[in-house]
Amino acid sequence: MILTVCLNPAIDITYRVPRLCHGATHRVEQVRARAGGKATNVARVLRQIGLAAELIAPVGGHTGEEFLADLRSAGLPVHPVPLRQATRRSVTVFDGAVATVLNEPGPLVSPAEWSAIRAATAARLRAGDIVVLAGSAPPGCPPNAHGQLVGLAREQGARAIVDAQGGQLSAALPARPTVVKANREEVAAALGRELGSMAEVMDAAAELQGHGAVAALVSCGAEGLVAVTSEGRWRAPVPERISGNPTGAGDALTAALAAGLYHGLPWSRILLDAVTVSAAAVATAVAGEIDMATRDRLRAAARVREV
Repeated sequence: MILTVCLNPAIDITYRVPRLCHGATHRVEQVRARAGGKATNVARVLRQIGLAAELIAPVGGHTGEEFLADLRSAGLPVHPVPLRQATRRSVTVFDGAVATVLNEPGPLVSPAEWSAIRAATAARLRAGDIVVLAGSAPPGCPPNAHGQLVGLAREQGARAIVDAQGGQLSAALPARPTVVKANREEVAAALGRELGSMAEVMDAAAELQGHGAVAALVSCGAEGLVAVTSEGRWRAPVPERISGNPTGAGDALTAALAAGLYHGLPWSRILLDAVTVSAAAVATAVAGEIDMATRDRLRAAARVREV
């Protein structure tokens, strides 16, 4: 089974506008609202590429009810953990070229609610499973929330993918996740230094591995990705620059990692799928989807090399 844990789910609202101008009044051309959060988007992409995933999500209030109703109508299995405070919202304003994202911080999670999240995760895990821990942790969660859940996965013989940032990323490393994935800016913040060249990014991925990750992957937008794994160091450039909304690209990449581990693929193939699925997400209007024709075209042209 693939289990995705969304500690900070949201109702994702996407506004399409002709042009975004700071301080101006805008007429919205199109509105999309649906259940989101990084791990939710991962589950959506996994289903699109043919794999079922179950989702654990702490939810509360009217937005929490809306979140659950949307997932159930889409046929995505979800195991809710009730919260007293309301699920957050996020707003993306997309003008066809640039996406501006406004993320609310999320509800305050009590110690008892955190214990319930841990228990719900432990109850679903089995040996051999893949658990995806993606996104931010809302206020009240412990600073090593992702690390605690990685520990639960290891106790059950499951493999954990962590897609986090800041202190949560750093705190997850000693628990030895199977894969950590972050973008260049997130890794730079975690390590406390700028990452200019791709060689510096590669060294940063190796540092994440040295701190405990079994494999570490850093995404670099249109430049593709680098990875350090048990099989070597890898560079996977994007074969073609794709224009569109990049907000769901990282989540699609994480979904491809989970799919590759599920199928037992070699790292060269996992990374090829990751870079092409990620780019194919940019060609869609909302996070949690990929353009399959773009993925197939890019897959034929993509090359992954060991460095």
